[in-house]
Amino acid sequence: MTDPHGTDLDAGRSGQFTIGGDLTVTRLGFGAMRITGPGIWGPPVNIEAARQTLRRLVELGVDFIDTADSYGPYVSEDLIAEVLKPYKGLTIATKGGLTRHGPNIWAPVGRPEYLRQCVLMSLRRLGLERIDLWQLHRVDAKVPQDEQFGAIAEMQREGLIRHVGLSEVSVETMKAAGRFFPVVSVQNRFNLVDRKSEDVLDYCEQQGIGFIPWAPLDGGALAREGSALTDIARDRGVGPGQVALAWMLRRSPVMLPIPGTGSPAHLEENVAAAALTLSDEEAAILDRQGAQASAKAGGR
Repeated sequence: MTDPHGTDLDAGRSGQFTIGGDLTVTRLGFGAMRITGPGIWGPPVNIEAARQTLRRLVELGVDFIDTADSYGPYVSEDLIAEVLKPYKGLTIATKGGLTRHGPNIWAPVGRPEYLRQCVLMSLRRLGLERIDLWQLHRVDAKVPQDEQFGAIAEMQREGLIRHVGLSEVSVETMKAAGRFFPVVSVQNRFNLVDRKSEDVLDYCEQQGIGFIPWAPLDGGALAREGSALTDIARDRGVGPGQVALAWMLRRSPVMLPIPGTGSPAHLEENVAAAALTLSDEEAAILDRQGAQASAKAGGR
């Protein structure tokens, strides 16, 4: 597609994935955490740039947006509703189960009554009757897992939630949750140099579960000059982040990267990765150097 600005940027080049068997999205999505203030607290410094970024998503073919009630808190969901409602052709996924007590402070709360409040308030803020994909932001270690999963399953039966996902979980936890509802997505930290969730990704691939990596652009040591990442980026005439995203998309067909930003220009850079195809040699060296960096960092 040629967007209104005359370029050939198109997130659709990343391909598609069907979540839960009936919810098809473009694989390269958007994480809406960064349309908030410093520390993911309060409104963004440049709120008009955040609005422009959300509007630009539609023009660039991005149709999968991931947010959470704790982003702001509430700021991200409110802005999404303000700019994008009624979400024609868009899938808005959100999360609940984390409370906020200040910038960069996150505290899990998994009591059933709180999880219900999260869902009901997200529905109100987003202006929806049903959330297509609601994800448990963290499993609360202070509340029995079965109580949390049971509450979510009940809300799904009531029609408040269409599909359910989990965040920062193990394969074991995924299987435990699967006794209550089909787990259709997992959102764990994963990137070139953070491979601790490789087993979860492999399980997702086996089961056809969407894997939504957060912090996909964190290149760690590979972001330094002289690494394979920066060398390939220079040779291709693109940014290191674009190469990292291209590697992520190639890594697995269930991978749904959601790079986030509050800048329209940075959004365009990210979307350009959808058209970048790495050679087998480039992918292999990135994989090798990334795995080595991960091992040095103790599995990160």
